[in-house]
Amino acid sequence: MDLTRRQTLALAGSTALTAALAVPAAADDAGDPYDILLARAELQLTGGAFDPADPDFAAAVGALDAQADAWWQSLDTSAGRIALWADLSPASDPAVFGQSYQRLRTLAVAWRTPGTRLHGSAEAAAVLLEALRFLHAVGYHPARSETGNWWFWEIGSPRALMDTCVLLRSLLPAEDLAAYVATVARFVPNPDRRTNSPSLSETGANRADKAVIVALRGLLARDAAVVALARDGLSDVRDAGRNSLFKYVTSGDGFYPDGSFVQHSYVAYTGTYGSVLLGAAGALIALLADSEWAVTDPAVSVLYEAVDRSFAPVVFDGLMMDAVRGRAVSRERAGDHDDGAAAVTYILQLAAGAPAPYAERWRALAKGWILRNTVTPYTGLVGIPALARARAVLDDPAVPAAGRRTGHFAFADMDRTVHRRPTWALALSLSSRRIAAYEAGNGENLHGWYTGDGMTYLYDGDDLGQFGDGFWATVDPYRLPGTTVDTRPRTDLGTGGGTSTYRPANAVAGGAVLDGRYGAAAMELVAAGSTLRARKSWFFLDNAVIALGAGITASDGRTIETVVENRNLHAGGTPAFLVDGSPQPVADGWSAELTGARWAHLEGTGGYVVLDGAALRALREERTGTWRAVNTGADTGGSTTPVTRRYLTLWFDHGTAPSAATYAYALLPGATGALTEAWSDSRPVRVLANDAVVQAVEARRDGLTAAHFWSAGSAAGLTASAPCTVLVRRRDEGVSVSVADSGRTVDTVTVELPFPVETVVRTDATVSVTPGRRPQVTVRTGGSRGHSHTAELA
Repeated sequence: MDLTRRQTLALAGSTALTAALAVPAAADDAGDPYDILLARAELQLTGGAFDPADPDFAAAVGALDAQADAWWQSLDTSAGRIALWADLSPASDPAVFGQSYQRLRTLAVAWRTPGTRLHGSAEAAAVLLEALRFLHAVGYHPARSETGNWWFWEIGSPRALMDTCVLLRSLLPAEDLAAYVATVARFVPNPDRRTNSPSLSETGANRADKAVIVALRGLLARDAAVVALARDGLSDVRDAGRNSLFKYVTSGDGFYPDGSFVQHSYVAYTGTYGSVLLGAAGALIALLADSEWAVTDPAVSVLYEAVDRSFAPVVFDGLMMDAVRGRAVSRERAGDHDDGAAAVTYILQLAAGAPAPYAERWRALAKGWILRNTVTPYTGLVGIPALARARAVLDDPAVPAAGRRTGHFAFADMDRTVHRRPTWALALSLSSRRIAAYEAGNGENLHGWYTGDGMTYLYDGDDLGQFGDGFWATVDPYRLPGTTVDTRPRTDLGTGGGTSTYRPANAVAGGAVLDGRYGAAAMELVAAGSTLRARKSWFFLDNAVIALGAGITASDGRTIETVVENRNLHAGGTPAFLVDGSPQPVADGWSAELTGARWAHLEGTGGYVVLDGAALRALREERTGTWRAVNTGADTGGSTTPVTRRYLTLWFDHGTAPSAATYAYALLPGATGALTEAWSDSRPVRVLANDAVVQAVEARRDGLTAAHFWSAGSAAGLTASAPCTVLVRRRDEGVSVSVADSGRTVDTVTVELPFPVETVVRTDATVSVTPGRRPQVTVRTGGSRGHSHTAELA
C-alpha cells in the first residue's frame, strides 16, 4: 500500500503484536535508548508480527505485496538511468524524487514484512541501497537549493527517506547513513522554521510533521540534542510556546476551543491537516514514551480534547466530511473514506497512551465507525500497523460500539456548521473575510469556486458513497447543493505553483446553537466577479433543515440560480422521484419546471418542501468527467479515465436580473414520501419572515423560534437591537435562549422576548436579563468571535 501525501496510514501495531520480524534487525542492546526507539519506529511502519492466516491481515499483506511488486518490476536498475521509474522522471526534479522516496519506503516496508515476495530478499536490499545512493547523487543532497514546492524538500522527501533508513538501518553503510542524515539536517534543521523562508515559523500539521522527521534524524544519528529538539518542537520551546501544538489558538493555524481547526491561516482543514497533526504528534508521543525524551507537557490534553471537540463531530460512519478536507476533495486516491480511515487510525494510535477515560471513549467511537462502514471497509483501506490496532478493538467484547453522535455543532472559528441526527448528518460550508471560500494551488481543486458559498453536504447511513463515489470528478461545479450562484463561466483555479485562498468581503458567516440540539446559521453572499448579492439563512431542527434566501440581487445579465439538491445517483441509479405524489420519469435527460409543486421526494434520500410557492426545477442527467479535470497535481493528479455518474438536480431560477428575490424550502432527510406529504400539508414549521432585515422560522411543536437579524428588527414579536442570530425555546419547564453575532460587528445586542419571564435560572457571564412582561436579554458579543451566548429563564 502506497503511503499517500500527508498520510502515514501504517502506524504502530498493538502491544500484543510487537514480536520481532523474521528478518533479523541489527543486534540491539536492550539498554540502548536509540536502538529501543528505532525498533519502536520500525514497528510504527510495519506493525510487527501477525497471523498470516487471518483474512484481514492476509488481505493487507496482499495489497502491500501487489503494490511493492509492481514498483519492483518496473524499477530501473540500469547504469545510465536518469530516474528510478519511467513515470517519475527525471529524478533531479523535487516532485519526482519526493515520490520516488515514497515508493522506496513501500519497497522497504515490504522487505521487512513476512509474506511478501520481497521479504528478506538480499537482492531487494542491495537494490534499495543503490536506489538511495542514486537519488542522493542526482536529486536530494545538501548542495542543492530548493526549487518548486517546498513541501517535497522539507517534509515529503525527508520523512520517506528517514523512514526508509529506519527500515534498512542494519544494512546501511555508515557513510551512506551519514550522508542522508546530513541532507535532512540541511533541509529540516529543526521543527520550528521554514528552511526556504527562515522568518516563517512552522505551525500546525507542518510543525508536527517536521518534529517527527527531526526525531528520526536524531535517533539515526544517535544525537540526544536533536531528539530533544524534536520533542520541544511540539511545545514550541524555542518561541516560548507561541506555536505550540498543545495550545488553543484564537487566530491563525491550530485547534480552537470550539473545535475548529485552521491551517494556512484561513482554511477549515480538520479532515486533512488537522488529522495529519493528530497523527504525527501522536506518533512522536508514542515513539518517545518512557524514554529520556518523553513528552511531558501537561498541555498535551489539548490534543486529547481535540478528538471529541474537533474530529468526532466531522466523522460520519468512518467518512471524513468533505466540508473540512479543503483542496483534498479533488484527490482521486484520497477520498472521504481514506481521510476518515486516517483519522480513525490516528485516534486509535493516540488512545494507546492516553488516560483511560479518553481511551475508552475513543475506542468505542472507532469501533462504531468501523462497523457501520460496509461500503468502503476500514480493514481494506489501511496497512498492517493500523489493522492491528483496529482488530484489537474489534475483537474485544469489553469495547462497545458507540452509536452515531447527535447534536448541533457550530464551529464559529472556521465558518462550518454540522447538524447530526440519528440516521443522517448535514454539514454546511460557509466563508467570510476571515475564512476562505476555497483553497487551490499546485494543480489541485481546480473547480472549487463555490464550495464555501453555503454548500450543504447531506450524509445518510444508507448512502455512504455519496461524495466518495466519483462526485467531484462528475458533479456540475456550478450547481453545488445549497449555493446561490451566478452562472458565469469560470476558469480553472490553482493552475500555478503554490497554494492560494480566496476570502470574500462579507462579514456574516456563522450562527448559534441552542441546547446542543438546534441551530441557526447565516451567510451574506458577496459573489466573486459578479454583482450577485444574497442573504442566506439555515435553521436546523430535529427532522428538517429550513433554508431561506432574501435580497437576491444581480445586474450582470446572467442567470442566477439557487441549488436545492444535486444528488449523486451513482452509476446506473434510477431512484423514484415523486412530485406532489406523482412519479416522474427516470430517464436521463428528463427535465421540468415544476410550477405549483408543493413537495418532492427522492427515494433513498428524503423530501423537499417548497415553502413560498416558487417554481422548482428538476433535471436528471448522466454526467461524465475525469479526475484529471479537477486535479493535475504533481503527486496527487487524477487520471484521464472517464467517470460517469447520474444526478438528480433541483433548483430555483431567479432570472437574469433578480431584485430582492427570495427562496424558501425545507429539506427532510430520510423522510418517506408519505411523511414528506404530511409535513407539507401540516407545515409544522412556519416562515415568520424572509427579507433583507430578518429571516425567521417557528417550529411550534418544539416551542422553538429561530431568527437571523441582518439589522435591528422584529419578527413575530421577537426583537433585536442589532444584527445577530437568535434561538428561543419555550417549554413548560422553562425558556432557553441563545444569541450569537455571526458577523462580529457589534459589541452589544439586546433581544426582547414576546412573552413574560419571571426568573433568571442561569446565564453566561456575558448575558444579563431584565425579567418582566417583555423581558430583555442583553448580550456582550464584542470579542466573542461569533460564539453563542446562552441563558435559561423561567
